[in-house]
Order: sequence, then C-alpha cells, then structure tokens
Amino acid sequence: MPRTLCEEPPAEGSDVRIVMGAQNCGFGPVSELVAVSRPLHEHERVFVGDGVAAVFARRNPDAFDTIHDIGGLPENARSERVDDLLRGSDHVVSVMDAELVLRSVVARRPVTMVDSLFSFWQLTQPAASIRDVCSTLPRSRFAAADRHLSGLSPHERVVAAHLLATHSVVQNFPGVTERAAGLAALGEGPEIHLTGSIIDVEGLRNVAGTAGPEYDLLINIGGFKNFLLDFDVNNDYVRLLHQWLPDLLRDWPRFRRVLVCGGPFGESRERTVRVAGGRADCRLLRQRELLQVAASTADYLMAPGLTALHESIALGRLPLAMHEQHYAHVFTMRALDGTLFGDTGGRFTDVVPCHPLPEDDFAGTAALVELAGRVREDRGLYAKYRRTFNERIEQYLSLTSSQRRHGVDELGKLLDGAPIHSVMTEVLGTPHPA
Repeated sequence: MPRTLCEEPPAEGSDVRIVMGAQNCGFGPVSELVAVSRPLHEHERVFVGDGVAAVFARRNPDAFDTIHDIGGLPENARSERVDDLLRGSDHVVSVMDAELVLRSVVARRPVTMVDSLFSFWQLTQPAASIRDVCSTLPRSRFAAADRHLSGLSPHERVVAAHLLATHSVVQNFPGVTERAAGLAALGEGPEIHLTGSIIDVEGLRNVAGTAGPEYDLLINIGGFKNFLLDFDVNNDYVRLLHQWLPDLLRDWPRFRRVLVCGGPFGESRERTVRVAGGRADCRLLRQRELLQVAASTADYLMAPGLTALHESIALGRLPLAMHEQHYAHVFTMRALDGTLFGDTGGRFTDVVPCHPLPEDDFAGTAALVELAGRVREDRGLYAKYRRTFNERIEQYLSLTSSQRRHGVDELGKLLDGAPIHSVMTEVLGTPHPA
C-alpha cells in the first residue's frame, strides 16, 4: 500500500525519485500515468494530484509508492506541496498536465510530458508564436512563469509544455505525425518520441482469457468529470444514462447481467437497476478489475475515450462507441471515420442532426451537455435516442467474429507505435523492466 501524506519515504532501495501527475480530466490521463508508472517499480514513484485523478490513483495504489491527494488543501498549500515534492525529485512525469511541467521547469527538474491527445489541441496562433513565448520564459518563480504564458489558451499551454519539457512522448493517432513534424521544424524543444498504446501491458497480459464471463454486457463511461462535467452539476449525460438503463434491460433480454463502470459510481455512489428480469450494476472498479471484465465480456459499449479503446484493441475486443460526453470524443470519432469502430458508433447527431456544435473544447462540451439535457427531458427526442441507439446496438451485435477481428486489426494498424515502456526507458535512462 502507498504511504500516507505525512510519512517520509525511505531513501534506500530506489535509484530515482519520480514525481508523477496527470491532467484532471476523466480517467484517461491518470490511467495512462498508471500504465507508465507500474513498470518503473524499481524506482520511487510519487503521485501528486486531486479530483478524479486522485480518485483513480487511490483505486490503484499498487501503481505508486506514495500518493499525495492535494484536493482538500487551500490553493497556497497545494502549490507549496507540489513545489516541495518537485524540489526533492530526480525526474517528473506529467501526463498532459501543463502546470506540472511548468512548475518542474521553474524547479529546474527534468520533466517528461506524455500526451495521448497531441493532435487534438486547438491553436489560435501559430506554433512559432508559442515557441517565441516559451523562449523568453522567466524561470525564477512559478507565478512569473505562469503570467508569462497568460496569453495562451489552455490548449496552447499544453503545446507549450511540450516545447518546455525535457522529453516529449506522444501517443500515435491521426494528425500526430504532422503536428510533431511541425513542431520539430521550429528548431527548438525536445525530440518528440512517438509511441503506440499507453496502456498497462502487464495487466492486459495477465487478464486475457483467464476467466469466464461474469456479465453479458460491459458499459464503460470512463471518469466523466473534467473542466465542465461533474457528478452533480452539468451531469445530464449521466442522468440520461440512468434514464436509459431500464429501457436497455427491457429492449435487450439477452443482457441479463450488465456492468456499468465509471467515475460517477465511485465514492459511495454505487447503484443497481433491476428491470424485466435483468440487472445493471453501476460501480467503479480498479483498473485491472475492469480489464478482467473487458477481457471476458463479449459485448462492450464504451464512451469513445482513447485509453479504453487502446485497451480494448489489445484485448482483441471491438467495442461499440456510445454518444459523446465532451468535445474530445467528437474529435476522436471524426478522426476514426472510415473505420468499423468509427462508422458504427453512436452519436448525438443520430438524434438531433442539426444541433449546433461549436468547434471548441469548452463550448463544444457545453453544447453536448445541453443536448443531453434536451434528449432527457423531451419525450420525442428521448424516444428517438432510444430507437437509434437500439439500431446501433443491433448493427453491432450482427457483426460476425471475422468482422470484429477486422475492426480490431484496422485500429491496431492505424494506432501502432513503439511500446510505451521502451520509449520511457529511453527518455528516463532506466533499465527496461523484466
């Protein structure tokens, strides 16, 4: 078990002290951090973060040696805790957390920026302008560095973090190689290392085919919570899911045992839905427990997050994409148009084809929240949602084993890259774990 906040870690038995954090948006970034962290068990791995990232870290304590959940601390105390940890570190690993990279730069610690959404970030100014801002960054205090980047959008700050980091590691996806080439052409910043799936390879290897199915259907909605979405506010997507689950059990008698897994069902929020002889258990599992269910369950519905998709591909499972929770899901589904996964997945445009969606992360996500609320409250729209979702499920269930294998193979080829562990071995200079 990881040590508590008050305990000082032992100095012996650890070659490198690595402070690790992840962007606090859903479970994707922190699950990738766990995938990076686990093979580094010979070194001291110190997690720091809050929100859903800390929830996930606490659910997977074997991935870290120490967990610092700073969510309950005042802002000044949070900053002091992070800066103290950085000063005592040998290296920092940040999964899409631009602030952690900036604090590491100010602390003059080597930092690796890991990113699974490298081609997603929207730039309102040329990359060369971001480079110029980075080249004049004051490094005496974090507050001064933070003010210096105040003219950058949140997405541009992520790109700036890549330019400021000691190492840059990006997961393959359509558009990634083009953006990497564009940044490399600037002539500044670290070498960008392209990797394949940032997933828990050992965990996947251990669960594949080890048990019979406990459930007839797995529904994975991910961490859900981000810069706008929350479990109690802007939660129309989750409320729509709760409304739909009884109808799923009524419409599909073959699904007698359903597991619905995701962030909204953690922290004493578990529930069970029983309708028409079927049962849907809503829970938050540990990562490797979820992998076990995914490996053994034939049919799989998932919010189109990239980490869950990569895990499913590695398990040889073709999932069905559910309706988009936020703008990054819209981006993912558009980028995968033409694949079996992309073409068969559910979309809110099935329900309201002309609903305006701003091409912006925050505004686009807010529009999806509003749309989920409209569908939930309007009987006619909900009936269409239910009908079109059933059509998607029916199409998915009609796929042959050969068609599903083809769908997995085409995604595997599209998203292939160097193993994440070998890339991290190179950038950290650590022995490759056995």
